[in-house]
Amino acid sequence: MDRFVAAERALRTAAPHELLDAVGAVLVEQYGAEDVELFMADYGLTVLQPVSVLPHTLEPVSVHNSPAGRAFGSQEPYREEMANGRARLHLPVSVRGDRLGVLSVTFPGSEAAREWETELAGIASVLGHEVVVAERDTDLYLQARRRDRLTLAAEMQWQLLPGRSCSRPEYDLGAQLEPAYAIFGDNFDWSATADRLMLYVTNGMGEGIEAALLTNLAINALRNARRAGISIADQAALADQAVYAHYQGRCYLSVLMFDFDLATGRASVVDAGSPQLLRLRDGVVERVDFEAQLPLGMFEETDYVTQDFQVEPGDRLVFVSDGVHAVASPRGEAYGEVALARAIQSTRLLPAAEVPRAILRELTGHRGRPVADDDALIVCLDWRGRPSGH
Repeated sequence: MDRFVAAERALRTAAPHELLDAVGAVLVEQYGAEDVELFMADYGLTVLQPVSVLPHTLEPVSVHNSPAGRAFGSQEPYREEMANGRARLHLPVSVRGDRLGVLSVTFPGSEAAREWETELAGIASVLGHEVVVAERDTDLYLQARRRDRLTLAAEMQWQLLPGRSCSRPEYDLGAQLEPAYAIFGDNFDWSATADRLMLYVTNGMGEGIEAALLTNLAINALRNARRAGISIADQAALADQAVYAHYQGRCYLSVLMFDFDLATGRASVVDAGSPQLLRLRDGVVERVDFEAQLPLGMFEETDYVTQDFQVEPGDRLVFVSDGVHAVASPRGEAYGEVALARAIQSTRLLPAAEVPRAILRELTGHRGRPVADDDALIVCLDWRGRPSGH
């Protein structure tokens, strides 16, 4: 444990841009490592990008068919046997379920990799927390996530997000936006307390900077109202007023809002627009419809009312924007509810964090071309609920 404490202290005291150097020095000196590399998941969740000084010299590795990608996908350490008896330990770097990347540590022999696996997994977890804090003061880790250049609108949207996945005893959340490097206005947001989870799924309007500005205004208005401690119906009303005051009805925003009680699974819902919800329960996928209300900012001083919704342990909820269910094939056929239900069934064994990306891959196949005409957003919520007595 002295070794672990030394690594933790090195990370806590390192400059934000020197976290890899700091942890690498300790792993070489204290654990006998030969080489240490940090990979960050790119925005499209297709590759793991090496963290290094620009211009990058190391090659990215695939999320889908590489040893590091295996650790990233399973969220478990993976030991890779190499030539000359050497071994490389790939360790997931995550923070409360938000999957950031992988720490890869090379040892002269597999025995050391086996011996230190548990301790090094703890160090990788500490590294993840430090990376999140360091991103306030350096662009190094954000730059490392880029396989391509982000559009300005996409930069604004990614900076607005809470993360791409989150885990708690009561639930798992995963979400993904496409096209990752040129997203316009679709968005998601969540916030949890000891007893509640608030989740917003936003279907943007417009293109480019204008779409990003509209979404930024609406999401920050919702957050401002949420942090004042008011109900989601009043949050919607205040955000509606903020958007209308600025755009006078020329632009508006669709949002589906949930306020879950973690103890009971009861939720209050405001459906202000076009995002859809499909539920997988007991092997059956069905669409869940709510009473549709006006999008935020369409008219002045709209009143919003909540509806009741009950989620049960074992339920999987999949939220999609219209850039998913309305996507057309080369022959003009909409992706539609049937194909979406089939995709949800085919990904039922995947963890929530992997479901959005897997469904979006199927969507790309239906579209028949890699570049989408519209934003596509998928959020997956796996509900376990709170055990009785907790």
